[in-house]
Amino acid sequence: MPTESISIVTEAGHTLTGSLELPTGLVRGAALFAHCFTCTKQSRAAVSVARALAGEGIACLRFDFTGLGDSEGEFGRAGFATDVADLVAAAEALLERFMQPILLVGHSLGGAAVLAAADDLGFDKVAAIATIGAPSDVPHVLQRIEGDIEAIHRDGEGTVTIGGRDFALSRDFLEKVENIDLLEEVGRLKRPLLFLHSPTDAVVGIENASALFGAARHPKSFVSLEGADHLLLDDADARFAAGVIAAWASRYLPMRDDWPLPAEGVVTKTGHGKFGTEVHTTSHRFIADEPRSYGGDDTGPTPYDLLNAALGTCTAMTMKMYADRKGWPLEGVTVEVTHEREHATHCDHAEAMAEGKQMQALHRRITVHGEALDPEQRERIIAIADKCPVHRTLEGELHVHTESAD
Repeated sequence: MPTESISIVTEAGHTLTGSLELPTGLVRGAALFAHCFTCTKQSRAAVSVARALAGEGIACLRFDFTGLGDSEGEFGRAGFATDVADLVAAAEALLERFMQPILLVGHSLGGAAVLAAADDLGFDKVAAIATIGAPSDVPHVLQRIEGDIEAIHRDGEGTVTIGGRDFALSRDFLEKVENIDLLEEVGRLKRPLLFLHSPTDAVVGIENASALFGAARHPKSFVSLEGADHLLLDDADARFAAGVIAAWASRYLPMRDDWPLPAEGVVTKTGHGKFGTEVHTTSHRFIADEPRSYGGDDTGPTPYDLLNAALGTCTAMTMKMYADRKGWPLEGVTVEVTHEREHATHCDHAEAMAEGKQMQALHRRITVHGEALDPEQRERIIAIADKCPVHRTLEGELHVHTESAD
């Protein structure tokens, strides 16, 4: 996915760094991803989920909380309240850019943070909220800290170890964590909620998801991430979670109507990648792109894939329609199409080519399936392939007329 670097200035004056994952085509909506406790925007879950959401047309911003990753400030003095304030600042940046309510997604303590931030943002700015492995009580994170918590309360500051890394924590940090009643916050939310949690999560137990789900109002949903670890270190688990979130969120992030489906023909529009292009027919939307070897993002078929597909699909449809009309026992056809750019060097009819024009060719290889077909039926089904409408268009006198729409 195309990635754009983002800077966000908080009310405290700290600059947060973020990465906005953009769809290669049309943006259906926007999401904000909050990473887990002491992780960064580069965590596997953050990257995988954000990019998977972008692949579903949802632009997703992942960023570093205060004092983590490349963001400014002191983590050890920030606390949960600062995480919430960071989320509000990042959300406001997304709202200003995309001009529509956003999806909030949080992982682990980031899940708790998005649940708390939704109330501060205002419900008219939040379309829906999804959490992954979130704790039901924020003080739960203190159990993952190795150090003398009582000494920090007594002395005002101390060094602890979290996830193998040393941090200097203040008394203020602990108090901000300890004084949050998350279940009360969740009970006030009036937005669609999705809780994803692994029943084998060894860091934040599944009972946390049960408590959150019980406190939440409808509409609410729960999805089990069976077999996944807390950090979603397996890419397949992260992709699955993202796919579920994207499918669920589509109900609450309706397609923007500033570019509707055309009344006729096909409309294409450049996207955010180097080559990614949105394609709209009268009833379908999809992406065309180029492979990574050509500098693209490989998020859809290439233009020549689509050309080959036009001939292949029309051929298959025509052959099946003909056999059905005849009542013949055709079980199906397989049509393989390849494109040759320099056909003149491999053929014996190059003299028929008009001067100054390049001779190209489409090669079609057809397999007819159906053991009950006799040889004559097979021959006639193959022969009808040349009668398909796209074949006739390509070999006929085809003109392309271009005009400016300005």
